[in-house]
Amino acid sequence: MSEVELRLQRLSDAKRFFKILSNPNFVFFGAKPKSIEAEKEWLKKGFEKRKKNLEHNYAITYDGKLIGGCGIKINQHRTFIGEIGYFVDEEYWGKGVATKATKLLEKIAFKMGIIRIEIVMQPANKGSVKVAKKCGYVKEGKLRKAISHLGKYEDVYLYSKVK
Repeated sequence: MSEVELRLQRLSDAKRFFKILSNPNFVFFGAKPKSIEAEKEWLKKGFEKRKKNLEHNYAITYDGKLIGGCGIKINQHRTFIGEIGYFVDEEYWGKGVATKATKLLEKIAFKMGIIRIEIVMQPANKGSVKVAKKCGYVKEGKLRKAISHLGKYEDVYLYSKVK
């Protein structure tokens, strides 16, 4: 079986992330960097966010190849809650990569002292629903108009796992 691993993101990931995130089939992921330079700026901010315990972002590798990213956003009002998210190159969709990355990410989160992990997703995002279920997350409900995506507010499902 192929190996999925997480490592800290690097500035050198910008070009590959830009390519992955520019895919027009990424309809459920709102981050669309305008350029490789814009992606580098986002990555630079990520290093500062890690120091401040706001976000902890990782690269997803598959047999050593960079194929996506994931992270944990720390709730700043309830610092024991983290929200996780991920993106994977379309070539690797349906291969269990997001599921494995989620399991690795939750181990990191629980070691950091997170007690509750949340995943939010658009109801039409069947892949993310499968990931949440495979990883043992519980659907808590639908949050109305909870995200801004492509200029409009949309409903999302909220899934969670508690330690």
